[in-house]
Amino acid sequence: MSSNKFTDAFSLRSIISLLTLIAFIGLLIWLSFNVNVPEPEVLKEIIQGYGWAGWLIFIVITALIAITPIPVTIPAFVAGSLYGVIAGSLFSFVGVLAGSWIGYWLARFTGQDLTFKILGRHGPTVKEFLGNAGFLTMCTARLMPGLPYWPVNYGAGALGVSQHTFLSATFVASIPGQVSLVALGAFAVNQSIFNGIILITSWITVLVSTIVSYRYWRNTHKRNQ
Repeated sequence: MSSNKFTDAFSLRSIISLLTLIAFIGLLIWLSFNVNVPEPEVLKEIIQGYGWAGWLIFIVITALIAITPIPVTIPAFVAGSLYGVIAGSLFSFVGVLAGSWIGYWLARFTGQDLTFKILGRHGPTVKEFLGNAGFLTMCTARLMPGLPYWPVNYGAGALGVSQHTFLSATFVASIPGQVSLVALGAFAVNQSIFNGIILITSWITVLVSTIVSYRYWRNTHKRNQ
């Protein structure tokens, strides 16, 4: 029995998982210390400096930030001030979706035990939400206040949530939050009626969807107890 445990511990999969974890932690540490999100005006200048390719650079920056514990609030705000509500929401959403997908596959490849060591205090909450998670539960995790994007991404991958469920729920549940942040940035530079309507509507949608998702999770949690 002990021989089998020894063999499992030094199997190719275990070694690859360990190396992936080391690289994963190194990437998070490097990004956290080197990808400091600049002030909005500085970030705008950086993006504008790339001319027509600025929107591509913005998506890459947002995706990189979405992999780390760094919030994506500032990039979303900048997207609104640079590109307006419609284009800004699209670029910000694509960046967040790409970063979430990358985080999901990093955790799926690394494995549950190692990933949850990285999640730390978020681990128990993510397990409670995403154990055997379906579409609605995944949406609820996305919309729950106080639960950042990155532990949801890594937790979903580590717990084996299907890629279709993860992507579809992330796609649907991320739209209100991204639009609300982008609309805030757009309204800050252009107080038009259109931007105001989108801003108010998106924030009401965020509030309502958060309340609905929380009630759904609470009722589900009570039934499972």
